[in-house]
Amino acid sequence: MFNRQSDLPFERDQSTRFLPWIVALMVFLGALMFAAALVVSDAVDTWDNSLTGRMTIQIPEHENSDDTVPKLAGALQAIKGIAAVRVVPDKEARALLIPWLGDGVVESGLPVPSLIDVEIAAGSRIDPVLLQARLAEIAPNVAVDDHRAWLSALIDLARTAEVLAFAILALIASAAVVAVIFTTQSGLAVHAAIIELLHQMGARDSYIASQFQIQALLLALRGGIAGGAAAALVLLFFGWIGRGIDAAFLPALTLSPWEWGFLLLVPAGAVTIAMLTARVTVLRALARMP
Repeated sequence: MFNRQSDLPFERDQSTRFLPWIVALMVFLGALMFAAALVVSDAVDTWDNSLTGRMTIQIPEHENSDDTVPKLAGALQAIKGIAAVRVVPDKEARALLIPWLGDGVVESGLPVPSLIDVEIAAGSRIDPVLLQARLAEIAPNVAVDDHRAWLSALIDLARTAEVLAFAILALIASAAVVAVIFTTQSGLAVHAAIIELLHQMGARDSYIASQFQIQALLLALRGGIAGGAAAALVLLFFGWIGRGIDAAFLPALTLSPWEWGFLLLVPAGAVTIAMLTARVTVLRALARMP
C-alpha cells in the first residue's frame, strides 16, 4: 500500500521524505491540543452542572444550638426558587477538610462549621446578600457561599483556554497546508520534464494531479498513524498518572470512548488536508503552464 507504483518516479524526489515526519508532528501536537480542549470542556460542564446551581450555608460552631440548623433548613425550604435543602453530616463536612489539613488535624477536635447544601431550581436566581440577611435573623453570623460568584471567573478562564486550544489546532492545520504546498511544488519542479512528456502523450491535468494526490495520501497516512499513536501513548500515560488524583475542581485526565473516537478526526483530517492541498496545488500550477 505504501509503495504504490506511479507514473512519476516519486522515490527519486528527496523533498518528500520529510513530509511524513512533518505530518506526524502536526498530528501529535494537534491530537494533544484537541484532547486538552475536550478535557477542559468536560471540566467546565461538570462545574457548571454540579456547582454553579448550588449554595452552601455555613453556621459557626458557637452558634450551632440543637435547633439552629433545623430552623435554617426550614426557612430555606420555604423560599421560592430553592429546589432542595440538605443538612451535611458533621463527618462528611470534616472529610472535606482532610485533603487540605490532614486527617490528624481534622480529627483533633478542630471546630468545623455546620453546613447546609442548597440546590437552586433551574432558571431561578437567589440573591446571596438578601438570603444571608434573612437567615441572620436566626443565626447572626451565618455565611452564604454562592458557588456561582467565585466559579464564574474560573469558568471564563477555562472557556478561554478551550478557545485557545482550538486556535492552536487551526494554526497547526495551516502549517500542515504550507508544508504540503512546499513539498508538492518541489515535486512539480523535480518532475517537470516527465510531466511535460505526459502532457504531450495526452495526459489530462486531473490525471497528473491524482498522482500527486495519491502520493500525498500515502505519505500523510504514514505520518498520521505514527503521530496519532504517539499522541495516544502520551494521553494514556497522563491518564495513568492522574488516576489517583481526587480533587473536585481538577479536570479528569481521562477521555471517554466517544472522545477517543473524536481524536481519530485529527489524523483523518491531516490526511484529507494533504490530499486536497496537493491536488489543488498541482492543478493551479498546471493551469499556468503553456
